[in-house]
Amino acid sequence: MPEPGANVAQANKLRERALGLLARREHSRVELSRKLEQAGYPVEEIRPLLDAFEDKKWLSDQRFAESYVADHRARAGSVKLAYDLRQRGVSDAIIACVLGDNRDTELERARSVWQKKFGTPPNDAAETARHIRFLQSRGFTPDIIRRVIRQSDDAIS
Repeated sequence: MPEPGANVAQANKLRERALGLLARREHSRVELSRKLEQAGYPVEEIRPLLDAFEDKKWLSDQRFAESYVADHRARAGSVKLAYDLRQRGVSDAIIACVLGDNRDTELERARSVWQKKFGTPPNDAAETARHIRFLQSRGFTPDIIRRVIRQSDDAIS
C-alpha cells in the first residue's frame, strides 16, 4: 500500500510540471494533457488539474489560439493555421473566431511571403506553378494565391 504522502507529492509534481510548461508559453488543453501523459502522469489525475486551471483562467484554448496565430501568421495562411490549431486540439468555433479577425490581412501576408521568397514575377508556366506550390505549402487559399500571382504579373505589364 502506497504512503498517503506519496499521492500528495505526486499531485504537487504534476501541478508544478503543468505550471512550468504554461510559464514558458501558452498551451492548448489537449497539448498540455499530451505532454503530461508523455511525462508519465496518469490521465485520471491530469483531467481534474486541467479543469482547475481552466476555472482559474490559467489555461485557455482561446488565448492559446490567439497567441499561436499572432506568432505564425507572418509565415502562414489561414488554411495552414487552422490545420495546425486543429492538430493541437482547438475547437472549430475558436479557430473560426480567431482566424476571422485575420481575414483582412491574408492578401497582404501572402504578398509579403511571396515577395520575400521570389521578389520577381514568374517568367513561364513552370515557374508560375512553382510559385503557386510554394504559396499552397504556406497555407494560402487558391483565391489569395491567384490574386498574388495576378498582381505580380500586372506589376511588370
